[in-house]
Amino acid sequence: MLTGIILVYSLIPLVWLLVNSTKTQANLLDSFGLWFHGDFALFSNIADTFTYDNGIFLRWLGNTLLYVLVGAGGATFLAVLGGYGLAKFDFPGKRAVFAVVIGAVAVPGTALAVPTFLMFSKMGLTNTPWAVIIPSLVTPFGLYLMWTFAAEAIPDELIEAARVDGASEFGTFFRICLPLLAPGIVTVLLFSMVATWNNYFLPLIMLKNPDWYPLTVGLNSWNQQAQTAGGEPVFNLIITGSLLTILPLLAAFLLLQRYWQSGLAAGSVKQ
Repeated sequence: MLTGIILVYSLIPLVWLLVNSTKTQANLLDSFGLWFHGDFALFSNIADTFTYDNGIFLRWLGNTLLYVLVGAGGATFLAVLGGYGLAKFDFPGKRAVFAVVIGAVAVPGTALAVPTFLMFSKMGLTNTPWAVIIPSLVTPFGLYLMWTFAAEAIPDELIEAARVDGASEFGTFFRICLPLLAPGIVTVLLFSMVATWNNYFLPLIMLKNPDWYPLTVGLNSWNQQAQTAGGEPVFNLIITGSLLTILPLLAAFLLLQRYWQSGLAAGSVKQ
């Protein structure tokens, strides 16, 4: 029963988004939100979304993909390297690093947005893609997740056996350990992708040029133009753009879910 309620609660916003993306601007204002009304305008809305304001939506989509590929991809890569090193190597100050990582996980990103803006402003990086990409490379939660996952997923005996066979540290990591870390890598990658794709507050304060907006800030600028004097309301395009925005994330989850499994190291070491 509870699962059914949660499922309905989760699906209603998606159903509302899908239904209302089929309506024209006029039909949006005089129809029930959870049912179709008037002409089926989904395809015309999609075409208008891509062409409105000289096709700026495509530019925002490209910016978002850039931020995700470089930011989320780089964050995952750094988290994997750092998590593996912290899990499998001992060095002075490791406990202090653990405390710093846990403390960083507890700090919300919005609390760091203003200090980051002031620092980047002095460095001349505001209103550039680097103002969004560089903060995205740091993911304390991803580092902690890979740290704990690597500690359990990779037996120490397996690494010792590789070293006895003459494998280098890099060879051991890339050829033996990396495949075993696949479920954790995919998990961190998905979390980083979603966080970067949905990032709103940081780009909002960092970027002033609409040509560098991600989809979140760009669609909100369309929403705000209806509140200005003489502004054209395009709520049908905003809704359609929001629907198009979530499709890449759904595709990423579907494509990566087959890697999202555990127990890959089972049987690799004789107890």
